[in-house]
This record gives sequence, C-alpha cells and structure tokens, in this order.
Amino acid sequence: MENVTLPLAEKLKMLPGKPGVYLMKDKDHRVIYVGKANNLKNRVRSYFQASRHLPAKTQALVARIEDLELIITDSEQEALILECNLIKEYKPRYNIMLRDDKMYPYIKVTVQEAYPRVMLTRRLVKDGAKYFGPYTSAGAVRETLALLRTVFPLRSCSRELNRVRRPCLNQHIAKCLAPCTGKVSQTAYQDMVRNLLAFLEGREKELNDRIRQEMATAAAKLDFERAATLRNQLAALEKIAEKQKIVSPGGGDQDVVGMAREEDLACVQVFFVRGGKVVGREHFVLTGTVGMGDAEVITAFAKQYYTGCDFIPREIFLPVPLEPVSEHGVLTGFLREKRGGSVTIKIPQRGEKHRLVKMVANNAGLVLAQIAKEQSRKQAMTETALRELQQYLQLATLPWRLEGYDISNLFGTEAVGSQVVFEGGIPKRGDYRRFRIRSVVGQDDYASLREVLTRRFARARAEAAALAAGELDPLMAKFAVLPDLVIVDGGKGQVAAAWEVLREQGYGEVAVYGLAKENEWLFRVGATEPVILPRGSQALYLVQRLRDEAHRFAVEYHRQLRAKKQTLSVLDGIPGIGPKRRTALLRHFGSVKKIKEATVQDIAVVEGMNQALARQVWGYLNGEKDRLT
Repeated sequence: MENVTLPLAEKLKMLPGKPGVYLMKDKDHRVIYVGKANNLKNRVRSYFQASRHLPAKTQALVARIEDLELIITDSEQEALILECNLIKEYKPRYNIMLRDDKMYPYIKVTVQEAYPRVMLTRRLVKDGAKYFGPYTSAGAVRETLALLRTVFPLRSCSRELNRVRRPCLNQHIAKCLAPCTGKVSQTAYQDMVRNLLAFLEGREKELNDRIRQEMATAAAKLDFERAATLRNQLAALEKIAEKQKIVSPGGGDQDVVGMAREEDLACVQVFFVRGGKVVGREHFVLTGTVGMGDAEVITAFAKQYYTGCDFIPREIFLPVPLEPVSEHGVLTGFLREKRGGSVTIKIPQRGEKHRLVKMVANNAGLVLAQIAKEQSRKQAMTETALRELQQYLQLATLPWRLEGYDISNLFGTEAVGSQVVFEGGIPKRGDYRRFRIRSVVGQDDYASLREVLTRRFARARAEAAALAAGELDPLMAKFAVLPDLVIVDGGKGQVAAAWEVLREQGYGEVAVYGLAKENEWLFRVGATEPVILPRGSQALYLVQRLRDEAHRFAVEYHRQLRAKKQTLSVLDGIPGIGPKRRTALLRHFGSVKKIKEATVQDIAVVEGMNQALARQVWGYLNGEKDRLT
C-alpha cells in the first residue's frame, strides 16, 4: 500500500483536543520547532489564526511550516518531558536552545547502609542515600571530602564488613575507623554520621557547640590528646565553612536564578544554595532569543534545565513569572513528582530574596559582558587572519570560504579523503564531506587527491548547470558554492595534482596552495619560492587549523572503516552466520567485544539464533574455532 502524506491543511482540521507535543517541519522535512500543549487543537491552530499579530520570529516560523507531526501524551507533564527531550535531539532553529551537557558532582552519604560511606558521585540514584549538591567544581568537592575525612573518618571502600582481619592504610593514618574489622561499634559510627549530616545540612553551629562541649569535657578530665583532636576537627570545619557564603540564615535548599540579555544572547546564572549557603554557581548561555520576552526566555530555560536536572531543591527563585501562566503549575507539579516532596517556584518582589535575585542577575551580566568581549576578540582575530591571508597570498578578494583537503590510508588500504570548510574563519561542519577512494589501487596520495577533487568539482559543475536550467532548488545544492581558497595537505606534488584537477573542471581561477608540515610553508603552482607566513601571525594559525581539521576528519573516517572491516571480518568467518544474523548480533550487543563476553544463553536469545549457533559463535570468538571446523 502506498504511504500517503496528508496536506498540512487537512492535518490542521484533524487536530485532537488532547495534551501532547507538536513538531513543525519545513519543506525539507527538517524539524524547525518543537512545542507542547494541554490542548493540541487550540494551541497549534493559534499559529495560523491572525498570524500578522504574532511576534516577528513566530511569523517567520509560520511562513516556513510545510508539515506537522503530533505525539499525543496522557498529561501535560508527560508532554513537558517529551518536548525537552525532542528539543535536545533535533535542536530546532526556532526554539530557544540551552547548551549544557554538564554532569555536576555531588557528595553522597550512603545512610541506607549499616556503616555509611561518604563519596563523590555524578549520578543521583534513588537508592536511599543522601545527596548534597550540586557543586560546580569537582576539585572543590574532593578538597572538601579530604577535610571532612579528617573530622569524620568514615569508610570510603566497599570491603565486606566483619570479614577483614587487617585494616587498610586509611585506618593507620586516621582517615577511617575500620568498621570492616569490627574496631568501632555501630552506635559510635552512626553518631559520627549524624555529625557529618548536620554539617552538610548547614547546622554547623549546633555541631560546633557540641564539639566545643566535648573538648571542654575532655580537657577537664585531663584527656589532652582527645581535646587536641577535637580542636583540630573544629578548626577543619571552620576552614570549610569559611569558603561558603551564608545567604539564607534559615537554611534550606534553594536555586536562585538571574538573567542578563544582549542581542541574540541570554545568560542565565544559577546560584546553588544548600543548607543556607552558596555551594556553587553556574551560568548557561541561551541562543535564539531575539524577539522573545524575558518571561519566555526564563520559561524555556526552566523547562530545559530542570527536566534534565538530577537534584531538585525545595525552592526556586526566578526573576520573572513563567509564561504562559499554566506553565507554572505544570512545571511545579512535575518537579514535585521528581523530587518526591514539596517544591515551590517563587518570584520575589521585595526583601532579601529579591535582592539576592538581583545580585545573581548582576553576576549574569558580568559573565555576558565577558562572553561578548571574547566573541568580539575572536571576531577581530578572524578578520585579521583573513586580511593577512589575502595580503600574503596576493588574492583579489578576501578568502571568505576556505576548503581544506587531506588523504588518509594505511599502506594503501581503506583510503579515504576529506573536505572541510571554514567560512569567515569558522568551521562550517554542515559542509564537511568525506570520500571513500574508489579508483586508486595501492598507496598513491596524488591519485587519491585527484579523485577527491575531481568528484567534488565535477559535482559543482553539474549542480551549476542544473541551477542555471532551473532544475535544482538552490537550498538543495551541496557543491555549487565554490571556495575562495583551497588548501591541500602537502607540498609541490600535491599542489600540482590539485591545480590540474581544478583546471580540467573549469575552475582554474580558484587559488590552490599546499601547506607542507615540515616548515609550514605554502606552495603554489608556477611560483619558484614558497610563501612563508610570519610565525605568530593569525593567517598562519588559520591555515594550520584548516589543515589540521582536514587531517582529523580524514583519519577519523579511515579508522571507522578499518574498525568496521575488522568487525565484519571476524563475524564473517563464523559458519552459519550470514548478514542477517551478523546484523542482529551487532544490534543486540553493540560490538564484537560484548558478544565475546556474553554467555551462550545470552547469544541464543538473539533473533535468528539458537543454542547450536550460539555455541558456535561463542566458541569461535573464544578461541575454539579449530574444534568448530
């Protein structure tokens, strides 16, 4: 049966009045916007009704919508999670994008164990343990843990308790009480755990008073060694506490969010307040915010950040309300369920909390100014590099588009070529191309380079003809845009091969140079002397980056092909394992190594396999192939 795609107008008539996610696509079927709604029918139709009253960015979006895909969910909270996941997956052009892949460190105390451990972790798991954080510096967490272990010598290993006769080195240097040997009672150990938790929860005064009382008691009993130990513990705790700024004397876990904006950039800063103290802060840059109000930007940030965040605090302070108003209830409900407890989102209007939000916003402004300054500096360096390149190479125009080429092979096997593109001094990865060498036998870099350039510029010539005849959409052309400058990896021989190809294809006017690694000199056909770019010049840095990127891209592809060939050759040698079973095994286990580590029973459950074949695969991969033939 033929797969029929309904026109957009028909899809709009059939919209359901249910919660879900909608994906808007352009004429090339690319996802350009992802949104969610409690009522898909009302929300999606609103884009197409009186669209001239919509913001300019939304009007531009609507003008490009050619298709629509819906995913119905059971609730708006489910739609919220799905929306954020799809935004991360597709990176749509018209969505506000939060760029953050960090995994923050936490302090974990395994209170569910008889003798709890304290450690650093980056994963929050519902295992009954207590987590403190997030912290923004793993180094700071390790330093804190090192100090805490001098005060609270809890175990950090997973040795089996009451089965070990000799303690490890940590017990000898007073960093562990060695519960694995039975040297400490569970009651005494749990008392120390309670003291540690009191400190991490921000109850330092209570803990310090307790230690001072114990120190005084020990001194009164003339137990000066114990008193000195307690004095050192108190000093270590005060050293840790000095690094943390108190912002909420009442304690509690809070996130304080502030924002600053400039043109298309928005910087959101978050202060992590744990136990009433700032334990860390982090900033996030959002792009695609032109024409968006502050409330819309903060809403996009809050949804994307907190749906992917491991730790949810009890309170979140925002500078402006979420928009639309319904988002407040949806996000709060989701966060309460994720946290397993109360969560409130507040917008302070006055008082200490309002001043705190303003302080965070001021910090965001400083970060944004630094980002803008760095971007301006990089732009100036790039412009300098392009002007220097034009001057040193005596080019008629500024070399805006640069293309770099390289060849990679291993003694002539799996030969590949790469094409990388820089525009305005910046990599344009969407225009990168890779070529598998087809016509060259053995190791011949010159012939391989000729093949790559012939295929690239022959395609350019064919697309130019199709464009002139009106047979090709300009947006679909992949090779028609010509470079201002071509750089090949190598010297005079590579340059001669490259120039000959461009001349044959009718592009002899394109400047072609070879960058030789030995002296970093640039060679051109017909020139008796190389062009030597000044050491330290931006022009030299730019062509080196282009050459190195072409090399990296070629080597990466070459390694992929070699790995694939090795994988296929291993599985191809097993009797009874054809293409379908080989594909099923790789899809199930992910790699030959995982198949080798599996049991016969694990292999037998794969689609198309049975016990006999599974034993054959296991034996072949584990060195028993002689017995199988």
